[in-house]
Amino acid sequence: QVHLVESGGGSVQAGESLTLSCVVSGYSQSEYRDKKYSMGWFRQAPGKEREGVAAIDFDGDTNYADAVRGRFTIPIPQDNAKNILYLQMNNLTHEDTAMYYCAIGPWIYLYLPPPLNVEEYKFWGQGTQVTVSS
Repeated sequence: QVHLVESGGGSVQAGESLTLSCVVSGYSQSEYRDKKYSMGWFRQAPGKEREGVAAIDFDGDTNYADAVRGRFTIPIPQDNAKNILYLQMNNLTHEDTAMYYCAIGPWIYLYLPPPLNVEEYKFWGQGTQVTVSS
């Protein structure tokens, strides 16, 4: 089975930073083990739909939502820890308050940016809450 576990959420003041982590296990043993992949971060605020925040694919290409570009960064996973995904969040605002989820799914397109749409991802974590006070 594929498992994703997020951590690092918390309550901060506007302007502060947080780094989220996501540990992925079981994907290399799954039915998708021979396919290339994308890993992404998503968030969902109360009463709103889940939205893509940032993603990175097998080739190290990244993609960011307009709302976070320039403030959020996915570091390229190190060779000895490619099953761990991070999201560095700087200059947080109240609008960033949400439950944050990581996800992974097959992605074979070398010349397209990794997707930010929910439908492209097969496996999801349970989420970690980020609350930003203004």
